[in-house]
Amino acid sequence: MRAQPTLLLGLVTSFLAFTSIAKAESGLASYYGYGKAGRGGELTCAHRTRPFGSVLRVSYSGRTIQCRVNDRGPFIRGRIVDLSVPAARALGMMSAGVVRVSVD
Repeated sequence: MRAQPTLLLGLVTSFLAFTSIAKAESGLASYYGYGKAGRGGELTCAHRTRPFGSVLRVSYSGRTIQCRVNDRGPFIRGRIVDLSVPAARALGMMSAGVVRVSVD
C-alpha cells in the first residue's frame, strides 16, 4: 500500500524535471562567424546551459528556425544565445546584429 504514493511522487517529480528542461526563454541573440562552425551550412548555436546536441527553436520577427547547440556562450550580459552565420541568415537578423528572440 505504501509503494503507490512513492511511485506517484516519483512520476510527478520526473514529469516536472522533463518540463523544466524545455523552458522557454526570451532575450537578446547575436551571431558569430568564428570557432565551431557547423558542417556545410548547418544551423548551430551557442547556449550557456542547454546540453550539447540539443535542438533549440529560435523565433524572431515571424520566423522560426531550429539550431543545434554545439558551443557555450554567449558570455555578454543580457544575451541568451549566439547563432552561427547560417542560422542568423536563416532567421533574417544579419543586418540588425543583435535582436530580441524567443528560444524554446
